[in-house]
Amino acid sequence: MEITEVRIFPREGPDKKLKAYATITIDNCFVVRNVKIIQGNKGLFVAMPSRKIREACPKCNYKNAIRSKFCNQCGGNLPQPQLQTQTQQVSPGPRQSEHRDIAHPITLDCRADIQKKVLDAYEKELKQEPQQRAEVKVQDEKKIPIERNEDEIEGKDIAL
Repeated sequence: MEITEVRIFPREGPDKKLKAYATITIDNCFVVRNVKIIQGNKGLFVAMPSRKIREACPKCNYKNAIRSKFCNQCGGNLPQPQLQTQTQQVSPGPRQSEHRDIAHPITLDCRADIQKKVLDAYEKELKQEPQQRAEVKVQDEKKIPIERNEDEIEGKDIAL
């Protein structure tokens, strides 16, 4: 497996920990979007694309955010995790995550390779002048003209 392209999309705004999004292309045939570059306590790291975990309401089956107390659809109480009493001296386990990866590397070598290439591309992007970044973005948007796409689909049956 080879990472053949990395695109960086820097973020500016109130969330100081999220530095950028990245898109990686693997072997010129598979794209992974929404890879996040995050500033952690020990430096920058790469987080794979993820989604929020949802739990179904026992009454109406509406999918609510994990650890919600009430259903957003019917307003009913949602079951809460069992609290341990003081007599049960069980060591606290890892906190259940609210997100689950959509795609992720299986081996440490693959994770290290992705992280290195994405962070290298991020550092390179930061060294560019803001004007250069704007020019690259405009060039990327001009790669596929809209008129060409409309001509390609003209005469084809498209179900909407």
